[in-house]
Amino acid sequence: MLTVQVMTDQRPISLNIETILSALISFDTTSSRSNLPIIEWIEAYLTSHEVPFVRYPGGDEGKWNLHAIIGPQTAGGIAFAGHVDCVPVEGQDWSSDPFVLREENGRLYGRGAADMKGYVACMLAAIPDFKAMELPKPVHLLFTCDEEITCDGARHLIADIQRADRLPELCVVGEPTMMSPVIAHKGRFAVRVRLVGKPGHSSLPEGGRNALHAMGRAIALCADEADRFALAGRRVDGFTPPYTTMQVGLASGGSILNIIPEHAQFDVEWRNVPGDEGVEEFRKLQNALAPLDEELRKNNPEGGISYLQLVDLPPLALSVDHLLTEITCQITGRNSPGMVSYGTEAGIYQRGGMDSIVCGPGDIAQAHRPDEFIAREQLEFCEKALRDFARRVSGTA
Repeated sequence: MLTVQVMTDQRPISLNIETILSALISFDTTSSRSNLPIIEWIEAYLTSHEVPFVRYPGGDEGKWNLHAIIGPQTAGGIAFAGHVDCVPVEGQDWSSDPFVLREENGRLYGRGAADMKGYVACMLAAIPDFKAMELPKPVHLLFTCDEEITCDGARHLIADIQRADRLPELCVVGEPTMMSPVIAHKGRFAVRVRLVGKPGHSSLPEGGRNALHAMGRAIALCADEADRFALAGRRVDGFTPPYTTMQVGLASGGSILNIIPEHAQFDVEWRNVPGDEGVEEFRKLQNALAPLDEELRKNNPEGGISYLQLVDLPPLALSVDHLLTEITCQITGRNSPGMVSYGTEAGIYQRGGMDSIVCGPGDIAQAHRPDEFIAREQLEFCEKALRDFARRVSGTA
C-alpha cells in the first residue's frame, strides 16, 4: 500500500470532460503494459483538488489501483468504479490515431472512449461538485487495472479496501450501458486444460499415449455439457440466451504427423447465469475427465491432465427492489432495469460487500472495435447522473 499525501499549495486543475478524456485516451493502457503513467496523471488531478487517495498494488508488476474518497474518510456511502486499461489496437483499421481523441459530429473517438475512459472522465470532472456538496456520507472513486484480461485488479482492490475499513455501501460500475441500469450479468469462468501423453512412432500406437486423441474426447465431453446447459440447464429470464453457456475456444497440440503427440491443450469457458457457479462447473469437468487422466498416466509417470485457471468472474444479481436499483432508475429515467450476458467487475464488488449496479455512458457495441467512440451527450448525461447519485445517497438532495 502506498499512501499519497495531499498537496494543499497546488491550485485545482479546472478541466472539462472532453479535456480530461483527451488526456486519458493519450495513455496507451493496453493491459499488457504498466498503467502507472495514467495513475500518476489521475493522482495529480486528485491532488490539485485536495482529494485524499491511496495507491494499491494491482497484482502484477507495474499495475496499480487507486482509491480516492471525497467527504468523510470512512466506510459507507457510494462508490463510482471504473477500469483504466483497454484492449489492443494492433490489427485494427482505425481512421485516425487511436490514442489521440478526435471529435466528429458529436462523437468522441479514441481507444477506451466507451470502454471505459469516458466514465472515468465523468468521475473526475464531477469532483468539484462533489466537494461543494459538504457530503455527510463519503463518495468513493475506484480506479482499477487489468479488467480486460482477468479482473484481478478489482479483486485486489476490494480486499485492500476491506482491510483498510473503507468499504463503500453501494457501487455504480460505469461500463457502457447507454446509461441504462443493469442489475444482473453472467459470470465467466475460464480454464486451460493441459494433456500430457507419451511420444512414439505413429506406426506403433500401443507404445505411446496420444494426447490429441485424449483432447478430442475431452472436447467432445465439453460439447455434450454445452448441449445439456441449452436443453436442461438453469433458466434465468432476461438473459440472452437464458442459460449458462460453455465453449472450447482454443486448442493446439502435436508436432509432425508421424509422431504420437505428447502434448495438447485447450481453453474452455463458461458464461454462467446467477445460481450456477463457475468453480462448481469446473469441478464437474474435472470429474468427467478423470478417466482420461488415468489413461494418460498408465505406464507414463509424466502423463496426465493438469488445469490452469484463467478467469474467475462471478455473476451479478441485484434485486429489482433494491434501493440502488430504484435510485438508478429514477436518475436515468428508465422504467425498469435490464440484464446482460457479458461480465463486469460488479460481480466481484457485490461479493466483496458492496451492493452494485452497472450503469455508464456509451454503447457496449463500440467496445473493442476500431474507431471506438462515445457520444458527447452521453458524457454530459453521465456527469449529471453522478452528481444526482451523490446527493441522493448522502441525503443532500
